[in-house]
Amino acid sequence: MVSVDELRAKLKQVFGYDNFRGNQEKIILNILDGKNTFVIMPTGAGKSMCYQLPAIVQEGTAIVISPLIALMKNQVDQMNAVGINARFLNSTLSKTEINRIKKATLAGDIKLLYVAPESLTKEENIDFLKQTKISFAAIDEAHCISEWGHDFRPEYRRIKSIINQVGDVPIIALTATATPKVQLDIQRNLNMEDADVFKSSFNRDNLYYEIRPKKGVKKQLIKFIRENQGKSGVIYCLSRKKVEEIAEFLKVNGINAAPYHAGFEPSIRMKNQDDFLNEEVDVIVATIAFGMGIDKPDVRFVIHYDVPKSLEGYYQETGRAGRDGLEGQCIMFYRYSDILKLEKFNKDKPVTEKENAKLLLEEISSYSESAVCRRKQLLHYFGEEYTSTECTENKMCDNCRYERETFDGQEDVKIAIETVQQTEQRFGMTQLISVIRGSQNQYVKSYSHDKLEIFGKGKDKDDHYWKSIVRQTLLNEFIEKDIENIGLLKLTQKGLDFIKNPHPVEIAKDLDFSDVDATEDESNELPTSPRKGNSYDPVLYDLLKAERKKIAKQKDLPPYVIIQDPSLQEMATTYPTTKEALANVNGIGMGKVNKFGGSFLKLINQYVEDNNIDIEDVVVIKTAGSKSKNKIYIIQQIDRMIDLEEVAEQKGWTMDTLLEEMEIICYSGTKLNIDYYLEQIMDDEKLDDIMDYFMNAESDNIDDALEEFEDEDVIDEDLRLVRIKFLSEYAN
Repeated sequence: MVSVDELRAKLKQVFGYDNFRGNQEKIILNILDGKNTFVIMPTGAGKSMCYQLPAIVQEGTAIVISPLIALMKNQVDQMNAVGINARFLNSTLSKTEINRIKKATLAGDIKLLYVAPESLTKEENIDFLKQTKISFAAIDEAHCISEWGHDFRPEYRRIKSIINQVGDVPIIALTATATPKVQLDIQRNLNMEDADVFKSSFNRDNLYYEIRPKKGVKKQLIKFIRENQGKSGVIYCLSRKKVEEIAEFLKVNGINAAPYHAGFEPSIRMKNQDDFLNEEVDVIVATIAFGMGIDKPDVRFVIHYDVPKSLEGYYQETGRAGRDGLEGQCIMFYRYSDILKLEKFNKDKPVTEKENAKLLLEEISSYSESAVCRRKQLLHYFGEEYTSTECTENKMCDNCRYERETFDGQEDVKIAIETVQQTEQRFGMTQLISVIRGSQNQYVKSYSHDKLEIFGKGKDKDDHYWKSIVRQTLLNEFIEKDIENIGLLKLTQKGLDFIKNPHPVEIAKDLDFSDVDATEDESNELPTSPRKGNSYDPVLYDLLKAERKKIAKQKDLPPYVIIQDPSLQEMATTYPTTKEALANVNGIGMGKVNKFGGSFLKLINQYVEDNNIDIEDVVVIKTAGSKSKNKIYIIQQIDRMIDLEEVAEQKGWTMDTLLEEMEIICYSGTKLNIDYYLEQIMDDEKLDDIMDYFMNAESDNIDDALEEFEDEDVIDEDLRLVRIKFLSEYAN
């Protein structure tokens, strides 16, 4: 048996830590003693250490069953980096690689072998493990065993029977999220009812929780990320399509972002994950396939673009923020119609599964709409009482930061408790509220609940109000959830005492999300100017025009070549005060900013300061349309001097469409050298005449140019091509 001193020496030698955290030491000693061990520990508290260190100090190989390839690769890389031989077995490996790993394992060279549950069930792998000297089996993300967990995986149900085939080895099961019901389910399935349980607090006191109405989300995203520029963050979306859309949208708006979901090729997933871990990418936009076990300590924000399917999922995903103990912001965008949409997705599931999913969605909806301290609600959900005032004092959730309306709910809390009592503690929230409100539905009548004394006592208030009362009666621990019979509520001693001696109970009035409708409010129009309603600021616009004229005179160029009028109007709407903000204005790219931007920025900054303009809420966003995706293709083809007709044909475009795309590229400040093409279709004299015209014209309007050349053999297409050459040479 390894001594405590030897363990601590190894901790320092391999991982560089002087001391264990929380329960780590007790857990490690327990597994080294050959005992089954159940660990419930929040994300970031050091679960992986609980099986990595005992694997290192023992003979044999520890088998780590893990649900995600991303998790395996990340942890294997970490182990190898500190000199510990770790490998994984999963579907990404070739037959040769698998055989090499098996041979090294049988030779005793590998300390930790990570195995996907799908790989574990293969007969050849079971035979291989029977021949291996296994020190113990670690089951990571153990909540996947429970159908009540937020990420139920049927193959996890087979783990225990497979381990039994392999041999009598100790098991350590670990999870970051487990309600009392899920804990029970895990222990029963693994035959670990007698296991030593080590449960750490679920409280992450460095995380700030906030729920926002899901309106104008894209503008809110850009504003938030710009305010947190350079910080690492994760944005979670429910669908792969939305992941790609939001990642593209962020990139178009100058944010260093990458997408991640299970539909990508493994090489792309791996590259995007590594880029995020290595700080090549600031923001990863992902489905929940990303992040399980990803050990990036400095994620500063986690944003839920879509409502998650359960509070467990929400808690685990937010837990990826601030793992180093420093700040972590957790923002979720919410509207009730998204809950209804998720319910529809469950309609074809078996009845029990559908009911389970509905209850989980009700929990996330209740959490979002409640005005009670977010931390108190989360910890209560995981069976932990939060009595500290730290969240309120430090304003670490929106409900503690912003003043919420409260009232004395003594009478209504008493009604809720008495309803649980009179219905014999055998029902859930829906039936209780039906009784309180005096509903005459079949369920109330079939149990003769319409004959109860409490029936109809709360008929003057709506369903939404009573849901809030029942939830807060739970939070105040007058009633509790029945762990064995999910969804049912029963009395506590505290509740029985309250019936005898009622006293004032502070109830928070729920937040109102009713004005957040079911349609996507993703208008990409420019925001309202702080000074002039929906129009641009005319005073600033005139100043910008004068500045443009001055620059044009200095450069001996027409004013439109410098910056066009629509761009000036946008500048006078959004007050860009940095190079990045100016480059975000439509028709202006960083090339144009570097060439002409300095004096415009100086003017705007001075104007903002002189007029005390608050530009905090002014956010410009660009749409991630197909044009942005075509830019690289067009530039590459022109660099290779491909005929423009062929460039258009490869994309299935008309020549007119290609010219539109090229004009957009040019107006944004990128040069296009099309001399090779113009030489083929136009003589030098005609080219010079058109170039001279644009140099001296008041504007680059093609209709005006056609009028000028109406007596010559010049067509619309010729003029547009020369205008592209002219802008490339003089404007960019």
